[in-house]
Amino acid sequence: PQDFSNAHRRHWKDAELLFTEGRLANADHLYGLSAECGLKAMLEVEGQSVVPPYRSHVDELWDEFRTFANGRKGAMYLSKLPPGNPFSDWTVADRYAHCSHFDPPRVTPHRNAAQQIHVMVQHAMQGGQP
Repeated sequence: PQDFSNAHRRHWKDAELLFTEGRLANADHLYGLSAECGLKAMLEVEGQSVVPPYRSHVDELWDEFRTFANGRKGAMYLSKLPPGNPFSDWTVADRYAHCSHFDPPRVTPHRNAAQQIHVMVQHAMQGGQP
């Protein structure tokens, strides 16, 4: 059964371990999955069923979430997210890419955005406002 909140935390922790070990390719992949699951967890908190169009990956889901949040508690959510779409250059297909494709300038924006989502999800799951 799906548990977006748990998957978000698990991917975040594993990404951080890999990042500290310099394993940027797999860390980057998990930052994207962590962010995706975190956004889906937030949709569930708001009572939104996570069915199409929300089955997309974070590179597309980011913009969909911003549109959703803009129509709801937009200021609370959107103020916690970086502007633009930091995952616009992330794709789930990068799991097939050579590790030389990943360097700190590519991974760091994904890490920072995933961290902001992590804080937002933690706060929401503790019953606070995002």
